[in-house]
Amino acid sequence: MAGKKKSINAGVIVAIILAIVLGTNIFSRDQNHSGSAPTTAEQSSHHQLQDQIVADDKQKFEQNQSSSLLAGDAKIQQAFLARRIDVQVEGVGVVKAILADDQQGSRHQRFILELENGMTVLVAHNIDLSPRLEKLSKGDTVQFFGEYEYNNQGGVIHWTHHDPQGRHVDGWLKYKGNIYQ
Repeated sequence: MAGKKKSINAGVIVAIILAIVLGTNIFSRDQNHSGSAPTTAEQSSHHQLQDQIVADDKQKFEQNQSSSLLAGDAKIQQAFLARRIDVQVEGVGVVKAILADDQQGSRHQRFILELENGMTVLVAHNIDLSPRLEKLSKGDTVQFFGEYEYNNQGGVIHWTHHDPQGRHVDGWLKYKGNIYQ
């Protein structure tokens, strides 16, 4: 949801800037050229300005997204230091190890992620409620939204799936462009 909101906000910002630039360009052209068509140089300059605005907005959006994920790392680190449980978190990590599935009760696919800040967390993904991440390998990047639970080894991320009873926030994993929920 946060990514969609930022995407929409970035689109709105681009549209507003383009409207201002285009409006200013048309107004100044009317004053300077008394209705004459813009020169090739003016058109080229206008297109370069548009391209630069779009590139700048894309860069700002990517920086905001990166900042958001780093904030997730900080939230996990704070939860670990405070030994907290039931903390809803979002982040991204690199697969450091793949563990055997947990077969006790609900089945869980288990793997360890290393976060950008160097912490490691165990991801316990319920494969009775959500598809397994197929062909998951060491070194792969996985984005997550789930619930953090403290343990002395860094913590566990679980609830990375939908809640069929609707009593818990739906979580997800994003891997190779696919969302597992």
